[in-house]
Amino acid sequence: MFKAMNAAHGVLLRVTRGRLGGRAGGMPVLELTTTGRRSGRAHTLRLTSPIQEGSTIVLVASRGGDDRNPDWYFNVCANPDVQVRPTGKDWQAMRARTATQEERDRLWPRIVADNRWYRGYERRTERLIPLVLLEPVT
Repeated sequence: MFKAMNAAHGVLLRVTRGRLGGRAGGMPVLELTTTGRRSGRAHTLRLTSPIQEGSTIVLVASRGGDDRNPDWYFNVCANPDVQVRPTGKDWQAMRARTATQEERDRLWPRIVADNRWYRGYERRTERLIPLVLLEPVT
């Protein structure tokens, strides 16, 4: 289901040239290209970013509250060099990393305060939902 929704969202963004679909749930949408941990192939998907701190983009590896982490999370753990394109902007090389516990403790309350469904996702699963920080490659 997630793959079908992601594909439809990509079509909407392309057809409207980013005029529609650039925000979801009040959050900006971005395209993320990862390298498959097993295949080595590029995979592009659309995700929302609940928080951006300066040039760092925060992603939530929620998978809708599923008990498993999303595939893109495993890909960025294995291959942290990614490409990111916020709606209407150019692709940018970034490096992904899982937030430390201290960073997560600071960011998570802000995320759930502004985006109530993440609190619901947290209740649905027993795993700790990882936060991924995307930082520009300098």
